[in-house]
Amino acid sequence: METKVVKPGEAKIFLEGVEVCREYFSTEKITFGSSELQPGQTGAVDPGHKNSHEVFFVSRGNVLLRCGETMYELSEGDAQIIPQGEPHQLTNIGIEKAVVIWSMAPSE
Repeated sequence: METKVVKPGEAKIFLEGVEVCREYFSTEKITFGSSELQPGQTGAVDPGHKNSHEVFFVSRGNVLLRCGETMYELSEGDAQIIPQGEPHQLTNIGIEKAVVIWSMAPSE
């Protein structure tokens, strides 16, 4: 695989409910992207990834992460790992746009 730079406008953009997602890279070994939610918005439930662990890193704002039946309040600079196959959902509980960086390995 060669080294590659992807600019925000070149990322694959998709919605999970109202959550705006950008996928920058996806290989057979890793997927990397970001999600944005406006204040008060809740994204769709992600059913989890059967063969992958996923990491969330809050780069901006404050979010509530529902992981299975447990809630986690995450602030800027916090990171959370989500186990394989665990359903999860993000809600922006702050007063500004929330940006969450995410990555899965191995990629599905």
